Amino acid sequence: MTNGIHAVGLVIRQSTRLLGLEAFSMQLIAGIEESLSAEGRSLLLHIVGTPDAELATYRRWAEQQQVEAVVVHNLTVDDPRLGVLEELGVRTVVVGGPSQDLPVANVFVDNAAEANEAVDHLVALGHRRIARVSGPADLAHSRTRTDAFLTRCDRLGASGVVVEGDYGEASGARATRDLLARDERPTAIVFDNDVMAVAALDVAREAGLRVPADLSLLAWDDSPLARHAAPPLSAMSFDVHALGVQVGDCVLNAVASGPVRSYAVPPAHLVTRGSTGPAPAAERSA
Repeated sequence: MTNGIHAVGLVIRQSTRLLGLEAFSMQLIAGIEESLSAEGRSLLLHIVGTPDAELATYRRWAEQQQVEAVVVHNLTVDDPRLGVLEELGVRTVVVGGPSQDLPVANVFVDNAAEANEAVDHLVALGHRRIARVSGPADLAHSRTRTDAFLTRCDRLGASGVVVEGDYGEASGARATRDLLARDERPTAIVFDNDVMAVAALDVAREAGLRVPADLSLLAWDDSPLARHAAPPLSAMSFDVHALGVQVGDCVLNAVASGPVRSYAVPPAHLVTRGSTGPAPAAERSA
């Protein structure tokens, strides 16, 4: 990259409709921008719909020397982006990589610890049939959460099952209907975001189930949507804005040619509200 460039690139591969509904991305962007703007830099944001479009954006930015560095979000298993960016010679910072041992700068989030806390909470309430509605299964952090969820359920004597979603409202509703139609339906469901969890509230009402008396629901990523649902959703609360600030600081270190560093941020913590409660009596006595 040439001197005089003061922009950092972020490509988000997500539908614009979901981006507007989900608080996580907006809070992350705000935090990154806060950190960068304090040092006279700006965030160049581009929204795409496909992996090929994302890679094409990186190539264009590199060819036109538009950015000093890029932030890579939602790392996938065997993600091709890191190799492409290395070939292009673009400095890279990863948000929420699956470990602290990546070859590029990385802001690490302990998703396994968060999954453990969610399961611990539900098992303590007597739940023994617990489901998880994940984000896309190829996302590294989604896989980390799923592995930890299943391991923790097994260790605590609970039956854990996972259904894949895509973070959207329709997928949350579809996954919930699938789970509730099973012979051994879960008494508690953990969702990978607030949008899918709110959709599940409607499905539960349609099925004549009371939340939380008949079915407990828990969401990842606390938000106004979660807080103002009826009933308010228990959620894993994470300071996403602070994560964004840390990402911005990591970028500033990278563009200053500092050493490759892995930063760790505090994991989310559970905020209990009205959507989780004791398992039905028959479940607790089983």
